[in-house]
Amino acid sequence: MVHNVVSSLSGSQVFKLKAVQLAEKLLPAFNTPTGIPWAMVNLKSGVGRNWGWASGGSSILAEFGTLHMEFVHLTYLTGNPAYYQKVMHIRKLLAKMDRPNGLYPNYLNPRTGRWGQHHTSVGGLGDSFYEYLLKAWLMSDRTDTEARKTYDDAIEAIERHLIRKSNAGLTFIGEWKNGHLERKMGHLTCFAGGMFALGADGSPDDKAGHYLQLGAEIAHTCHESYDRTVLKLGPEAFKFDSGLEAVAVRQNEKYYILRPEAIDKYCRVSGGFSGVKDVYSSNPTYDDVQQSFFLAETLKYLYLLFSSDELLPLESWVFNTEAHPLPVLRLGNMTLPGSEARR
Repeated sequence: MVHNVVSSLSGSQVFKLKAVQLAEKLLPAFNTPTGIPWAMVNLKSGVGRNWGWASGGSSILAEFGTLHMEFVHLTYLTGNPAYYQKVMHIRKLLAKMDRPNGLYPNYLNPRTGRWGQHHTSVGGLGDSFYEYLLKAWLMSDRTDTEARKTYDDAIEAIERHLIRKSNAGLTFIGEWKNGHLERKMGHLTCFAGGMFALGADGSPDDKAGHYLQLGAEIAHTCHESYDRTVLKLGPEAFKFDSGLEAVAVRQNEKYYILRPEAIDKYCRVSGGFSGVKDVYSSNPTYDDVQQSFFLAETLKYLYLLFSSDELLPLESWVFNTEAHPLPVLRLGNMTLPGSEARR
């Protein structure tokens, strides 16, 4: 829904005002029988709906599960408990539900409260749900232990059922579909290397070293998916079967659309930067699109990589899924409006 709800960097009240106005327009999306929001809402009428292709009109895990940081921050800024309560209701509902193999399917019907198709992915449709469990804990100054426990349990199930090593020793994260593991990893799943590393500190049972190693292995696999192309840009998805490893097979998975990596040589055009349609072609065709996340994420990550750690120290700031920094809320003995006393 919305990821750039407020700027904590400027301190300007106009951004807070606009964030609240936008959030109020989004709240009708939660008016469903379950409280799981629609994917889309008409800002004028307040009428919400879901995509028809999403498992019979289901809501998508990476959408309704990627609101927590922004809405908690809004409650902190405004004192209005409604935002906090909306996202905490989502968490509580998910906690009560049975999960196949401990995994969260990507689709949930907001009318019935039942899972849609049992498809689980740490890439598109699922990715940022897991990211926000970890970051909710970090943003709370590590007091939201419920979020941390939910993250740890989810990661344990992912490691058991989705993470495998290829014949050549590459660690990858597959997708659970129709009762079996598909040995394909999406480009979007590559964020998980960083997530495992970020979550290593605070892992249960002294597993910090294990998760740092796992994060490094995932990052290495993603590097291989880049290195095995002609342009040295990663494909949208890559397989690990039939003798092929970390390589895209289908034509519709060979494109690259400016996700956050090195791109100057092949993607710069006269008007900015463009995605390319086939990273295995030495003479690639442009898709003539500069994605919005290119500015929000790609350039920001590159800038921060070459900046000092003190510019945005990670003990004071947490990046949301579109790379907007939100401050760690050091509430001490305070409680957020609408929340129970912190344990």
